[in-house]
Amino acid sequence: GAPVSTDTELGGYVREFEMRVRQDTNEIYMRLDDEQTKRQLLAGQLNMLFRDRRAHAYTRQLIETEARMSREAWDKIVETLLGAPVSTDTELGGYVREFETRVRQDTYEIYKRSDVRDQEVVGRRSQETDCDFKVTEDRS
Repeated sequence: GAPVSTDTELGGYVREFEMRVRQDTNEIYMRLDDEQTKRQLLAGQLNMLFRDRRAHAYTRQLIETEARMSREAWDKIVETLLGAPVSTDTELGGYVREFETRVRQDTYEIYKRSDVRDQEVVGRRSQETDCDFKVTEDRS
C-alpha cells in the first residue's frame, strides 16, 4: 500500500475539501435565504399598495364630493347676491368673502389631513413584513 504519510496527507486533503464544500453550501443557503426574504418583503409591499389603493380611492371620492358641494354652495350664494337689493350688497359681500375664505381653509385642511394620513399609512406599512402573496421557488 501507500506509505502512511501519503494516507495522512490524502486524509487531510479530503477533510479540507469536505470543509470547503460545507462552507460553500452554507454560504449558498444563506444567499438563498436572503433572496427569499427580499422577495417576501417585495410581495408584502405589493400587497400594501393593493390594500391602500381602495383607501386612496375613497379619500379622493370624499375630497371630490366636498369640492363639488362647496362649488354648489358658492353658486347659490352668488345667485342670492345677484338678486339682493343694493343696500345688502356690502353686508352680503362680507359674508361671501368670509365664506369663501372658510371654504378655502377647509379644503386645504382636507388635503393636508389626507396627505398626513397617507404618509402615516405608508410609514406603518413599510415596517410590516407580513405578506399575502406566496413566494414560490424560481425553477429557471
